Amino acid sequence: MDAGVLAYLAPALAEALAVIGTTLGIRRAASVGLSIISEEPAMRAPVLLLTFFPASQTLIYGFVFVYFMYVQYLPTAMSKYGGIVPLTVALAFLGISLFVGFAQLFSAWMQGIVCADAISLLVKTRGGIFSMGLILAAYEELFGMLGLVYGFLMASLVI
Repeated sequence: MDAGVLAYLAPALAEALAVIGTTLGIRRAASVGLSIISEEPAMRAPVLLLTFFPASQTLIYGFVFVYFMYVQYLPTAMSKYGGIVPLTVALAFLGISLFVGFAQLFSAWMQGIVCADAISLLVKTRGGIFSMGLILAAYEELFGMLGLVYGFLMASLVI
């Protein structure tokens, strides 16, 4: 495989890992949410909001990483090295993309578990746990943010 192809596939791999994490997180929260909605239909809005929360890793952080890799970092590397991407740079971008992708995967997945736990308590607390559930889920979100920031830091050190 050409090093340039590897370098250009790497950010897409990060987004794919984010999608996997988001899917796992939403699946976990949604499966709990269905039973809560069937028991108490008035909890529909909090369930839907908590269930969708893990999507931020795909819709925001994964997309932002892919965008900047394709618009800024990869073109800069191409121009710096005369239109080609050296294998060392391609491998570095692959490693960075895997790091960012796994940060998004686990952040979204664990966030879905936190959201599912909050959803499971909505009826018992009459919705009182909703805001605390969002705050606790935001703690997991932080690791997705940090993964993105560290990824950009590492990519800027490569070029």
